[in-house]
Amino acid sequence: MITPVSFDHAEHLGDTVGKIAAEKAGICKPQVPAIVAAQPREALAAIEREVARAKAPIKIAGEDWSATEERGRLVYQDDAGLLDLPAPRLYGRHQFENAGVAIAALRAVAGLKIPPGAFEVGIAKADWPARMQRLAQGRLAVLCPPGSELWLDGGHNTEGGRAVANALADLEERVSRPLVLVIGMLSTKDCENFLKNFAGLARRVVAVPVPHQEKSFPAAVIAEAAREVGIPAQSAGDVETALEAIGRFGLEPAPRILVAGSLYLAGAVLSANGTPPV
Repeated sequence: MITPVSFDHAEHLGDTVGKIAAEKAGICKPQVPAIVAAQPREALAAIEREVARAKAPIKIAGEDWSATEERGRLVYQDDAGLLDLPAPRLYGRHQFENAGVAIAALRAVAGLKIPPGAFEVGIAKADWPARMQRLAQGRLAVLCPPGSELWLDGGHNTEGGRAVANALADLEERVSRPLVLVIGMLSTKDCENFLKNFAGLARRVVAVPVPHQEKSFPAAVIAEAAREVGIPAQSAGDVETALEAIGRFGLEPAPRILVAGSLYLAGAVLSANGTPPV
């Protein structure tokens, strides 16, 4: 399964989307189906070359199967037929695409006959910590302004930021709240392009260091990158201090707060909140 390719780990995988995609496609093996999500054109071309070299059958989103949101439900279709399923439990429109990749992979396994009811249960129960995860309770949650929302996402590259920004824009359409970002990132990541996704959406950024990581960007560098893309920003020593600072902003209505930018930061947040993943 190859999910959407974007710039990440460029120091190991390559400096273009095509090179990165070719490295990712190195997982392909002879006679093993390759399930490919929607991709940038350059990435798809590189994947198709590697798949052909490996002599693997390929199934591509939008060509061999589709997964779309229709009236709040997931409609999946391929040559074997149509599945009308509930929306994924995981929040965000990108999770409809992710669920489609998973379904396509399961349906490509010869001899594996999964009834529609099993797909329904799986989608309804899927749990993925630090992917648009709402932290409604816990030690960090109580530091937030009364009535606010605290969300956590481990996204750290440009494409991950785009998916999270789209999810937050959908939340804003449902219930409007001022959005404040608490961002910590490693210096190996493209901080400015990650933050560009939130320009015009976020009211403010509070930058923090990623704890116990030597490669963390200093908070001041992240704050400056946010200001470069037009988002007012300030720094804090840690997430706890950042949340307390947001309480002094006096935002009305109570804000929607997202902590994001690093899986290392997300792990520290879950631990500090007292809600580590099972």
